[in-house]
Amino acid sequence: MAHDTPTPVDFWFDPTCPWAWMTSRWVLEVAERRPLDIRWHIMSLTVLNEGRADLDERWHRNLALRMEPVRVCAAAERAYGPGVLGRLYTELGNRFHLEKAPKDRVTYAEALAAAGLDPALADAAGSDAYDTAVRASHHDGIGRVGTDVGTPVIAVGDVAFFGPVVTPTPRGEAAVKLWDGVLAVAETDGFFELKRTRTRDPIFA
Repeated sequence: MAHDTPTPVDFWFDPTCPWAWMTSRWVLEVAERRPLDIRWHIMSLTVLNEGRADLDERWHRNLALRMEPVRVCAAAERAYGPGVLGRLYTELGNRFHLEKAPKDRVTYAEALAAAGLDPALADAAGSDAYDTAVRASHHDGIGRVGTDVGTPVIAVGDVAFFGPVVTPTPRGEAAVKLWDGVLAVAETDGFFELKRTRTRDPIFA
């Protein structure tokens, strides 16, 4: 694609996922150097992992909690439109991943206010009124890549992938170099997978 033509990028995220956060910051880094048309969408690790018998009770409790900020994002999208998701994601992610703030109503309300949105939307965290919308967005993303993946899901034009999963977030020319690699595989007919086992935790610095 020509560098002067915005590349459409659809990005599905769960705001609680540290790996999605790493990748989202990389995409924003690229957007400072290449014209991208980024469209943010919600997905849910809770929905992705529901019904799994191999997860213990502690994990299921954690997954239930993870649904709360996703619902808040869905409520904000319904109230203001999808254009607000990017800045709300940034405010939630800064609090969850950098400040280690708890997943609770106070944190959600602070993030909403910082994003210029109604903090009362934090009430959506405890309501299932937005779950249909969450599931629809989640399945839209997952349906493009299959079920044996996680978050994030990125679609470049008509081609979607899980990932890239990377840490720390590439910056500067390193970010653009990785982006060019993603474009290369997206343009390769029949390309499906390139993977190795993770050997480090997310590095947020």
